[in-house]
Amino acid sequence: MGAYWQIFIHGYTDYARYLWEELTVPHPRNYVLWLVGVSLVFFALELLRPWRKDQPRFRRDFWLDAFYMFFNFFLFSLIIYNAASDVVVQLFNDFLALFGITNLVALEVGSWPTWGQLLALFLVRDFVQWNVHRLLHRVPFLWEFHKVHHSVKQMGFAAHLRYHWMENVVYRSIEYLPLAMIGFGIDDFFIVYVFTLVVGHFNHSNFRLPLGPLKYLFNNPQMHIWHHAKALPAASPYGVNYGLTLSLWDYLFGSAYIPHSGRDIELGFPGDEEFPESFLGQITYGLHPISRSRAVDGESETKHHLG
Repeated sequence: MGAYWQIFIHGYTDYARYLWEELTVPHPRNYVLWLVGVSLVFFALELLRPWRKDQPRFRRDFWLDAFYMFFNFFLFSLIIYNAASDVVVQLFNDFLALFGITNLVALEVGSWPTWGQLLALFLVRDFVQWNVHRLLHRVPFLWEFHKVHHSVKQMGFAAHLRYHWMENVVYRSIEYLPLAMIGFGIDDFFIVYVFTLVVGHFNHSNFRLPLGPLKYLFNNPQMHIWHHAKALPAASPYGVNYGLTLSLWDYLFGSAYIPHSGRDIELGFPGDEEFPESFLGQITYGLHPISRSRAVDGESETKHHLG
């Protein structure tokens, strides 16, 4: 037990040291600078060439979403997630060791060229996340958490990072095994993280950039707007366009849906008028008895939402 406690404490101190360096020491792999820089670029694009020209420059809940960016990427990890996840990973590895399993790597990619390793990491991670995203829409109690992201009523780049902290837990837990089995650790993620950050901001931005044939490969605002539409197509009761970075999976598996431009469609989900508007109300949503009971009885609602 003492060893796990030390891992827990080191998780706090190591992440606090990392965050302090990110805030005070500029360097090429400084994720805080990348996050702020990419956000400013897309904010400028929204101001200069807005797709929805009647949308306010500082759209509804802009500052709430700006805070979500730093909470979900940094503060949540500092508060609990980094230390707790380190302990859980060690517990999991110790459990496997009881059965003589000390190495999860099933496909060794370390000998591949760097571009091949990064491509493998990106494709595996994006496909896993596409499937996790589908679960967030199809499993009622997970949908209760995912409602936070779909409570956005005016789309903009910062909406990319408005999501319930429980999604961090769900995504990271499910993607851990497949990534571990091809030999990747968290240190390998930086380039992939930055690329997915850029595409994620782009998907949610109030900006139009025709991609031509690349629209069948990469997600984009004109596709992702339909993922946030309030009205569901009857043939897709759980949602459409689940892709995070790649649109490829939706085209391959039949969940792509772009009936027209979608520029002015209503966003949200049925009943979002009663959804909490405050940060505290949203990050605790899905945890209290009322929302849990809605999840239990929410199968019919799930079939009518569009995420």
